Amino acid sequence: MELILKQDVEHLGFTDDLVTVKPGYGRNFLIPQGKAVMATPGAKKQLAETVKQRAHKEASNIKAAQSQADKLNGMDLKMAVKSGEGDKLFGSVTTADLSDALAKEGVEIDKKFISIAGGNIKRLGQYEATIRFHREVQTNFTFEVVATKG
Repeated sequence: MELILKQDVEHLGFTDDLVTVKPGYGRNFLIPQGKAVMATPGAKKQLAETVKQRAHKEASNIKAAQSQADKLNGMDLKMAVKSGEGDKLFGSVTTADLSDALAKEGVEIDKKFISIAGGNIKRLGQYEATIRFHREVQTNFTFEVVATKG
């Protein structure tokens, strides 16, 4: 079944991509959730026109995303969290926590565009996250989780 994505879908594609999926996945999840529409000949023609009009605007979006990514280069982020015995944390550090910490440093990024290697962080130490600013601009960011003082 051919569908046109209306929003980014993890592990499938980005907005306005033409994708082929199994019929059940399309009918029961993507279309009812508003994440995709059927790829009829008329919809394909409209998609081609939309993509053509958006091409020049896309270049400026990529440039803006690249400037956001460049802000991360050389940034030394230390997240202070409560910890217990050894290096175990009380709770965990998630993508939402990392998103908030980056926002305080002046880099606004939604938590759904951040991926921490290994999932949630439950110990002190240095970690790496992959941050996607745009479909073509992705960067790896290293940060450190340290114990709070006091």
